[in-house]
Amino acid sequence: MSEEDFNSKVAALQKIIDESENIVFFGGAGVSTESGIPDFRSTSGLYNQEWSYPPEEIISHTFFYENTKEFYRFYRAKLLPTGFEPNAAHYKLAELEKAGKLKAIVTQNIDGLHQKAGSKEVYEIHGSTLRNYCLNCHEFYDENFIAQSENAPDKIPHCTKCGGLVKPDVVLYEEGLDDNLIDKTIRAISTCDTLIIGGTSLVVYPAASFVRYFQGKNLVLLNKSETQMDSEATLVIHDSIGKVLNEIKV
Repeated sequence: MSEEDFNSKVAALQKIIDESENIVFFGGAGVSTESGIPDFRSTSGLYNQEWSYPPEEIISHTFFYENTKEFYRFYRAKLLPTGFEPNAAHYKLAELEKAGKLKAIVTQNIDGLHQKAGSKEVYEIHGSTLRNYCLNCHEFYDENFIAQSENAPDKIPHCTKCGGLVKPDVVLYEEGLDDNLIDKTIRAISTCDTLIIGGTSLVVYPAASFVRYFQGKNLVLLNKSETQMDSEATLVIHDSIGKVLNEIKV
């Protein structure tokens, strides 16, 4: 994309945001890759890295219970977002919310970076690595507790109160999404006047199906590659989401 085309598209996005009163942002892995967190499907993503088992199998409900030690070996190495900071996209979305433009963020990411940037209304439909609970007594543990479990005799996090197994509050393969979050997500998307979709290829279901509830005026797609909804969008920008949103004035 030429600089002229880029500036023209950013101006069009600015106009849409200025004229909108109820914006919802729906984001995926591409929002966090600019913070250094690898995604699952890019050439450098987790799905293309060697491991003892396919990543899809490791982060499944069955594998968690049947091979817990190997699950946590992978989880600590690849999914704990330690040492990462929000990027320009996270901060701009927080600004838009503070200004009253953005009403909700629906994210497929599990790293908590939106909240770290200052966003308040965040629907984490796939859960968060920052929350972990004992399956027996429901005691809460943060991500540092999981990281430190590498030093445990069996390298598995156990509850310090009852000894039960601690599980991340993350939706694994074979597990369903939270019904309350689904309702909030559908309500937000179906009532907004502008839906901005960023950093997602829209191939992960059922999450990607939520965007079909949009009935508003402006559908904006910010993604480096094409998506199945490009032809339906009001505006499409194939570029870095952080680069694009950093140009927006709030």
